[in-house]
Amino acid sequence: MIRVTEQESKYNNIDQMSVLQILQDINKEDQTVPQAVEKVIPQIEKLATSVAERMINGGRLFYIGAGTSGRLGVVDASECPPTFGVPFDWVVGIIAGGDTAIRKAVENAEDDVEQAWIDLQEYKINEKDCLIGLAASGTTPYVIGGLNTARKHGILTGCIVCNEGGPIAAESDFPVEVVVGPEFLTGSTRMKSGTAQKLVLNMLSTTVMIRLGRVKGNKMVDMQLTNHKLVDRGTQMVMEELHIDHDQAADLLIRYGSVRKAVEAGTK
Repeated sequence: MIRVTEQESKYNNIDQMSVLQILQDINKEDQTVPQAVEKVIPQIEKLATSVAERMINGGRLFYIGAGTSGRLGVVDASECPPTFGVPFDWVVGIIAGGDTAIRKAVENAEDDVEQAWIDLQEYKINEKDCLIGLAASGTTPYVIGGLNTARKHGILTGCIVCNEGGPIAAESDFPVEVVVGPEFLTGSTRMKSGTAQKLVLNMLSTTVMIRLGRVKGNKMVDMQLTNHKLVDRGTQMVMEELHIDHDQAADLLIRYGSVRKAVEAGTK
């Protein structure tokens, strides 16, 4: 495989650039990321369709990764319950080194080929579930081991990587390979590669939740009402759906606890 993510930056002497030049050139590189993602939408479609089918039939979605990739998986998983009102264990993000590694790098955690499967056992992962490996390089041993063992147990596998033809893609039923090219800062895959992975994760989880019926029209009708901003947003949704005033909508929302239930009650 060609390790595009490790190739030399197109920019030389960046330590001698002005602040403006640094920002402009980073932005120039960032603009190429959505184009790279667009090229692999057919790959994302296959993965999203298959994950949705599994979850409709009672499966769960797991992400595994190390470093930036692992953190991105944890972020996406943690945002699904408040956004879509799903149980906290429907989408699970696991990072090599455990929760400590979210804030502080854990030495050699990503090199343990056995640990991902051990971590997944805590959640009793089974053949109904889906496992997506996240690794910009496409070669992280922690992720390779987890995917390899998962496939042996009949678990659907996928990945989001930024090099083509790597061992992680080879262990995936539905690989997504987004090649964004060399980073502005040589090898710093938290930049373009991380942005690409975040974009794909947004597309994947949002599409799956829509397919699971967690969106009505274009609204997050099952979102958790955890602060004043979200209560206000929910009230506005109820007002628009039922064509009632603010006080009536707020009363329904508070009484029933969700936009979906409030609208259902208001249409009876």
